Amino acid sequence: MNLSLTELRAAYTAGTVTPRDVMAMIGERCEQYRDHNIWIHQLTATELEPYLKRLEASSPSALPLYGIPFAIKDNIDLAGVPTTAACEEFTYTPERSAFVVKHLIEAGAIPVGKTNLDQFATGLVGTRSPWGACKNSYDPSMISGGSSAGSAVSVALGMATFSLGTDTAGSGRVPACFNNLVGVKPSIGLLSASGMLPACRSLDCITIFALQCDDANAILAIAEGEDATDAYSRNNPFANHARHYGLWQGSVRMGVLPAEQLAFFGHEEYAQSYQASLAAIAASGVELVEVDFSPFIEAARLLYEGPWVAERYIATSPLIQKRPEALLDVTRTIISAGDKGSAVDAFRAQYRLKTLRKAATAVLESVDCLLTPTAGRPYRIDEVNADPITLNSNLGYYTNYMNLFDLAGVAVPTGFTASGFPFGLTLVGEAFTDRRLLSVANRLQQLFQLPLGKGQGDYQPLASVPVKDQQTISVAVCGAHLEGQPLNWQLTERGAYLLSKTMSSPDYKLYALAGGPPFRPGMVVASVGEGRAIEVEVWAVPTAEFGSFVAGIPAPLGIGKVTLQDGSQVSGFICEASGLAGAEDISHFAAWRKYLAAK
Repeated sequence: MNLSLTELRAAYTAGTVTPRDVMAMIGERCEQYRDHNIWIHQLTATELEPYLKRLEASSPSALPLYGIPFAIKDNIDLAGVPTTAACEEFTYTPERSAFVVKHLIEAGAIPVGKTNLDQFATGLVGTRSPWGACKNSYDPSMISGGSSAGSAVSVALGMATFSLGTDTAGSGRVPACFNNLVGVKPSIGLLSASGMLPACRSLDCITIFALQCDDANAILAIAEGEDATDAYSRNNPFANHARHYGLWQGSVRMGVLPAEQLAFFGHEEYAQSYQASLAAIAASGVELVEVDFSPFIEAARLLYEGPWVAERYIATSPLIQKRPEALLDVTRTIISAGDKGSAVDAFRAQYRLKTLRKAATAVLESVDCLLTPTAGRPYRIDEVNADPITLNSNLGYYTNYMNLFDLAGVAVPTGFTASGFPFGLTLVGEAFTDRRLLSVANRLQQLFQLPLGKGQGDYQPLASVPVKDQQTISVAVCGAHLEGQPLNWQLTERGAYLLSKTMSSPDYKLYALAGGPPFRPGMVVASVGEGRAIEVEVWAVPTAEFGSFVAGIPAPLGIGKVTLQDGSQVSGFICEASGLAGAEDISHFAAWRKYLAAK
């Protein structure tokens, strides 16, 4: 059996396996792959026993994550277990689990252990650890990707259903790409950072690795939540709740990079896999449009070449000041540069970042999401050891900008190279578009139907509940809000735009209401056989502005459902019966503008 949520839940419910059985099997797998350097601390039988006893006193139906094993990157706290950040001299043992870990355990999940990482979460390679380089799940000679190396490999090789990583520069995405996983880099603050050792506190977020999108959404739903103890925690808006995850419907417009802005760093197989993925996506009906990626590239360079490296210096103080030899040479070299900048440098970088963000916003507003390679190429472990800084920088080409711009991302597998190494793409959107991105990623997983992780089973059917754009609400107008009419500004100033000019179904009557100016019509449902089609315009109103728009509508008008000539229903203006006192029946005009022209 694989360890997907669907598979495990079914087995627990059927009684064919118990959490104790699963943890015993995982223990055997951990031993089998010990030379992959996945774990810094694997929980002992004694440490696991309280979790297993609790589950034995419960039932699979009582806990949403009953018996679900998960791995924790070793810069995230688990009560009673040492946190090292891959630096032995830094080690401490927390009394409390991180906010996210606590929620997952309360839901029934079982921690398998703390995973290996690039020291102090500084790196995208998975080789910068005194516990050894974490080997790739598909090819042990290749890097796993970092810094969340062990977290990704543990899921890919069947030692956990999901795992927690962290992401400052791409650590929740690059390892997902190299190990055939879904990697969710959530909006900053969606998952509390309490109990997570920061690399860059203003940018960091906890991430989720999973075999497929359904699992990732289910875990995100339990892990998320505003935390009063985390200054960077943010409330999740309604449109981004778990109920809005499913299979994305309708047209999708994705922004892709022009050829001159792509970088595969000499890796022809990754370049070919990218083109093959795009061809399949385009053939499925997705619209791909080229966008300017240059502001994203420039912002990516700011992360390590700008003043933000000072945050890494803060996170490792006072160790780096008192005992710099405790850090690996490459980690110390990178972090030590954070002591060199000035306040002037910081503000100049902030100004430049604002300019770049404005350009990036224009790009993102022109598409439903951005679509990039997750990484330009994989490397062998010996290649990275020979040139650790340059090659690590190459790995951040498509990732380093994301948290500086406060964006959300989902890395999704889309294929394998000719030599059988995993390849994937990343979907990018504004903050709190996490469920939108996951739903589009679901659509891509259903398109490519790849196997799960490394040897964790064939493609597994995913959620097919249809979801679509929730950013606007279609509103039918028939009078003073029509284009060119006196109240049309109430739509345009809220950012609404005209979708179509059409007719209602032949079931309505139109009245010129008493009073004014502005003069207004009332559209009401007619008795059977007495109605006719009325001319309407359908406008797309931003969801965030819909409430204020509706609140400003005076009686006897309101918003209900209007049936259009094609049989579809949209929100639209309706009139209370009491408002027809003194009104003139103008149904024979079938259009407010025709009535006005005839007055």
